[in-house]
Amino acid sequence: MTLLRFEHLHLAYGPTPLLNDANLTLEKGERVALLGRNGAGKSSLLKLVAGDIQPDGGDLWRKPGLKIGVLPQVLPAADDRDVYEVVALGLAEAGRLLEAFHHLTQLPPDQVDLDKMDALQHQLDACDGWSLGQKVEQLLKRLHLDGSAKMASLSGGWRRRVALAQALISEPDLLLLDEPTNHLDIETIQWLEEQIKAFNGAVLLITHDRAFMQNLATRMLELDLGQIISWEGGYQDFLAYKAHQLEVEARHQAAFDKKLAQEEVWIRQGIKARRTRNEGRVRALQELRKERAARLQRQGKADIQLEAAGQSGKLVVELKNVSHSYGDQPVIRDLSTRIQRGDKIGLLGRNGAGKTTLLKILLGQLTPEAGEVKLGTQLEVAYFDQLRGQLDPSKTVLDNLAEGRTSVTINGRDKHVIGYLQDFLFTPDRARQPVSALSGGEQNRLLLAKLFAKPANLLVMDEPTNDLDLETLELLEELLLNYEGTLLLVSHDRAFLDSVVTGILAFEEQGRIKEYVGGYEDWLRQGGRFPELGSNKGAAQISRLEEVSPPAAPTAAVQPKVETAPTKKLSYKLQRELDQLPAEIEALETAIAAQEAKISQADFYQQSSEVVAQELADLEALQAELEGKMERWLELEAL
Repeated sequence: MTLLRFEHLHLAYGPTPLLNDANLTLEKGERVALLGRNGAGKSSLLKLVAGDIQPDGGDLWRKPGLKIGVLPQVLPAADDRDVYEVVALGLAEAGRLLEAFHHLTQLPPDQVDLDKMDALQHQLDACDGWSLGQKVEQLLKRLHLDGSAKMASLSGGWRRRVALAQALISEPDLLLLDEPTNHLDIETIQWLEEQIKAFNGAVLLITHDRAFMQNLATRMLELDLGQIISWEGGYQDFLAYKAHQLEVEARHQAAFDKKLAQEEVWIRQGIKARRTRNEGRVRALQELRKERAARLQRQGKADIQLEAAGQSGKLVVELKNVSHSYGDQPVIRDLSTRIQRGDKIGLLGRNGAGKTTLLKILLGQLTPEAGEVKLGTQLEVAYFDQLRGQLDPSKTVLDNLAEGRTSVTINGRDKHVIGYLQDFLFTPDRARQPVSALSGGEQNRLLLAKLFAKPANLLVMDEPTNDLDLETLELLEELLLNYEGTLLLVSHDRAFLDSVVTGILAFEEQGRIKEYVGGYEDWLRQGGRFPELGSNKGAAQISRLEEVSPPAAPTAAVQPKVETAPTKKLSYKLQRELDQLPAEIEALETAIAAQEAKISQADFYQQSSEVVAQELADLEALQAELEGKMERWLELEAL
């Protein structure tokens, strides 16, 4: 059953079209992921579907009575409303009545307006509001939300859960999810995956979380140069398809440009040629010029570089028997760890478990209730704040970065701030716009630019992947993999953790923190699991006590101690080495076969003795290298 259809749709903000004669059909039961670079118009497309904005041209058809649920990027306000009231608002008029009735029931008995309560009860009877109220209660229970809790008492992750509940409560036909995994912990992301898989309607989602996308999407849509490209299948298959399409496009454009150049040469020939020229050919050339002028240029890739500081001391930070709590709720209990230069450590735990508290202790910003903290020397810290508190929304992109300077120094070379911002895909015009006009992904790119313009040998990154497009995310991965300093990373992006970190500090029951070697998948293989929800009671309140703020003191990263396990597991680096060995062995075998074929030629030994000796030596070297690779492969397989 078709729920939604675009026909020749147009939408533009300024000179660049976001949709240019675009077509799209959504069917019931589909789970569709929308891809595209930051600023390509993904969120605008969701707003079109939801009816929040109207197209500039074309037809947009929705099934009559189509019910749409929306989870926006922006979190619900941290105000004095109860969680129950916010969730009930997803039920439209009935929700408003439930919210008003719930508010009355929370008042002291002497302040309750009985006439108003009686009127609300009659209105709720008329719209079957009581059964809807039961749905609210059931959904709150499933999401482990306290309906009486105030929004102001909740962390970003818990407010995201509330927004999810508000989107799901109306049981929509079409669910629109704009970066649904932002601020969610891994456990809630996995729960959300199961909920979406069980959802009977259609889902249209924007996400940077590759594991989430691969597990859910049955179809991929890419918004590229104003067109919507559809691909039936998952994310990994789409990547191969996209690479092929870009190759075909490049060949087509090269052929077009060659023909245009030839025609331009022809039109500029001498007087004699112009007297006899074909006027139809001239008109065709004019059309070629128009087509070339109208061609939308694909945005280049970001060029992310990090200003490196001098090396820190070998020891970054050491904790001995550190404990900390909020009231009677333990956050860290008897933690001892030692972090050394070059470690890349991920902090893994449920929202409110205490990750920010541990960061502050590691940075020397917070003195623990018990235990000893020893900070290393010569630490230069750069801090990425997921709430973007280091950006002033009222100032321009340029002013936020430059801070009165005209240039920045990257790896010993001065670079003009405009040129530096262009490396992060900000055009000169975009650089002069206020930060408040940027998309979430663009703001994160700006924060990365600001962060990486400062010398640092210790990076502390709190959810850096939120809202980034996938190309920038992969570039950030590559930069962090090659980063020679120390990294402390808080992230709920499973694929990002697997790609970047070499160790995990995992928050377990009652403030216990355990160290694991490798990334997220390694943590699972070594028996890692999240504690029962009951054992972390009060986590939401703890999270609000953990204020996220830029560090004012040196920071530290964490190096895991190897846990003794019943079965020895490979580290992340060793597993990657093992995974690469078969391809390397196959390449060596191919090279040896080619070398042997060369030596077996009848005229091989008719060459000079120096050439023959070199060829034989090359074969011997390849065989020795193959033998070494085989021995290493057997060694790793035996672990």
